[in-house]
Amino acid sequence: MTIHSLRTPAVLIDKARAIRNLDRMQAAADARGVRLRPHSKTHKSPVVARWQIDRGAVGICCAKLGEAEVFADASIADIRLPYPINPSNADRVIALLGRTRLSFIVDHPVVAKQWSDAMTRAGKKVDVLVKVDVGFHRCGIDPFARDSVEMVRAIAALPGLNFRGLLSHAGHTYHAHSEAELHGMADNEAARLRDLVGRCRDAGVPVEEVSAGATPPARFSLQQDGFTEFRPGNYVYFDRTQVALGAAALDDCALTVLATVVSKPAKDRVIFDSGSKTLTNDGARGFTPAPGYGIVLRGSGGQLTSGGQSLSGGHSLSGNGVPVPDDNLLIERLSEEHATVRALNGTTDLEPGDQVRIIPNHSCVVSNLVDQAWLLEGDRIEPLEIAARGQIT
Repeated sequence: MTIHSLRTPAVLIDKARAIRNLDRMQAAADARGVRLRPHSKTHKSPVVARWQIDRGAVGICCAKLGEAEVFADASIADIRLPYPINPSNADRVIALLGRTRLSFIVDHPVVAKQWSDAMTRAGKKVDVLVKVDVGFHRCGIDPFARDSVEMVRAIAALPGLNFRGLLSHAGHTYHAHSEAELHGMADNEAARLRDLVGRCRDAGVPVEEVSAGATPPARFSLQQDGFTEFRPGNYVYFDRTQVALGAAALDDCALTVLATVVSKPAKDRVIFDSGSKTLTNDGARGFTPAPGYGIVLRGSGGQLTSGGQSLSGGHSLSGNGVPVPDDNLLIERLSEEHATVRALNGTTDLEPGDQVRIIPNHSCVVSNLVDQAWLLEGDRIEPLEIAARGQIT
């Protein structure tokens, strides 16, 4: 099959770019002696997970047990859920323990005790890490609280739980306003973890693993001391937000959405067939304003064009190797099935039937919206099943 045979909207994965992204992050982790454990929420594909493990990843992360069950079915041998699982799911956890090495987080003493009781009744033991809030203020214990060390000590002493260490997620880095602020957030995360690890060890609590992970600060986090594991997710595909946060260049973005112009109500307005069910309503975050719902790359099928120049292979390369967007086109509104696109200079030469490719604001959500993507190598394509999409429990 070729890209010209696809019905739209269609999600495309540039395989060469994705592999390049994987190789680069693995090399950065290896250079620091840090174990890489990618988060699968971006791709939700056992095929891509296998690419990561083949390059040196020690395992993967999942957000939900349903995802972990899919990856365990695909023989992924080490799965971590950096997510607070409710003990009502003990039966599923126990079943998974016979199929994969499973670990997850706890951040509440009552929940930890409930997990301890469930594992003890079943005669099982499960690996857990204590989640630490390093600034995002979502989940995790407060590392500055007077009882933080005692809480870790109490969890580590519970039967049925094998305490592995501490885990953090610097999700607030997505809201950084500058390179310097992002760097400072990475520094602060590492400092808070090092401090808590030191106090735990001084109190006689062994901390074997110190796990952090987020794509935006990876270039700074992997220069820090004290981490044993890093868990980026979005780095495999990247997206407009990562570009706006300085984590990637446009030429690194491996996931695009192929869309068709289905209407032209006015000379300054066209409609694509890729609405919120494909692109998501997520806005882009970054150091500078990024309005709209994606970056439009002009094209038809696999041949992207910019200023009349044919750019083969879907790379849309300028002289310095960076994809060239059509800055005149703003995806200003999404309905479920429509993308309303305005020409900022008052006119566009796009007509119904023309095709474009769009770099979305948030690639992780795009993966979860479709059952199948298409691996693109030059103009040739092959299907990529997104086996874990829709697994919300």
